[in-house]
Amino acid sequence: MSTQRRLTEADLAEYLASVGIIPHGTAVRVEPAGAGNINWVRRVRSLGDGASWVVKQARPALERFPEYRAPTERAVFEARYFETAAPFDRDGVCIGVVFFDERERVLVLEDLGDAAPLSAALARGAASEVAAAACSLGAFLGAVHAGTRGQSLAGRFENDAMRRLHGDHIFHLPYRPNEFTLSPAVAARADALRQDTALIETIDAAYERYLRPEGALIHADVQPDNVLLTPRGPRLLDAEIAHVGDPAFDLGILVAYLVLAAVVHGDESCAPIGETWSAYTRAHGDRGLPQFRDVARYAGIELLRRTIGAARVEAVARDAVALDVIEAGLRWVRTPPAAPGRG
Repeated sequence: MSTQRRLTEADLAEYLASVGIIPHGTAVRVEPAGAGNINWVRRVRSLGDGASWVVKQARPALERFPEYRAPTERAVFEARYFETAAPFDRDGVCIGVVFFDERERVLVLEDLGDAAPLSAALARGAASEVAAAACSLGAFLGAVHAGTRGQSLAGRFENDAMRRLHGDHIFHLPYRPNEFTLSPAVAARADALRQDTALIETIDAAYERYLRPEGALIHADVQPDNVLLTPRGPRLLDAEIAHVGDPAFDLGILVAYLVLAAVVHGDESCAPIGETWSAYTRAHGDRGLPQFRDVARYAGIELLRRTIGAARVEAVARDAVALDVIEAGLRWVRTPPAAPGRG
């Protein structure tokens, strides 16, 4: 890739005009959009007709953590994911891609305005809203996994650097010596887990499975901050870790946050896991269907890393909650249930 043109707020209108999205000379308002942890992301609104877009540029240094670097090709894989998933996206779950500039690693996306993330609904315990979104996501993932299984897609999704960067934070770093900021109680529990040889072997085996470039096309980051809730249903964003891999991982990440919210609210039985799994299996069909125990084990590992890893979630800020989430995660890693409601 040649030297990348780094977009700025000052020249964003000029860039959009140069690629034919707005007329030259259009007056716009530019503002930050989303968390902007990894990419440079801005909302652009035309002051004339009010039309708006979200512009996302992948740069070598991560936006919020410039000490870390990642291949800008992640934007290519993200665009390819949405393109490849489109034929299976009957309910319009994927965010709309307006334009993709492969040279400059720029995605211009539809603007979903002030749509709230699924994480907000989980935090306030909005059971019916969460269940509806989870079932839609489950059906979407089932259709994509079934539709792409066996296709020769690995060559188009050689996203190994992002897959391993993401995987290290889930399966490896929390279980090795680190300097993550944890409370004394949680740090002591994390130290004990690192001494559990059988547990580490189980998680390492799951990591090896995750790394295999076989299975189906997976999004690989179906976590609630990457899902916006709109009047038309949930919309899935941020597919820059997309690769060909284990379908159980996609669903496992989604299920982890259903369990997490249930633990936080004190009622694990209320998580709509069975409904989500049913929606997934109906859309997927029996042929090549992942085993729920594999989904559950990935979910348990995600619960652990969100509690003792670098990317802890706000929901586990209190020690009592964090320790409960760790125990829930351990149950699903050590003895994953064969079906929802059996573990």
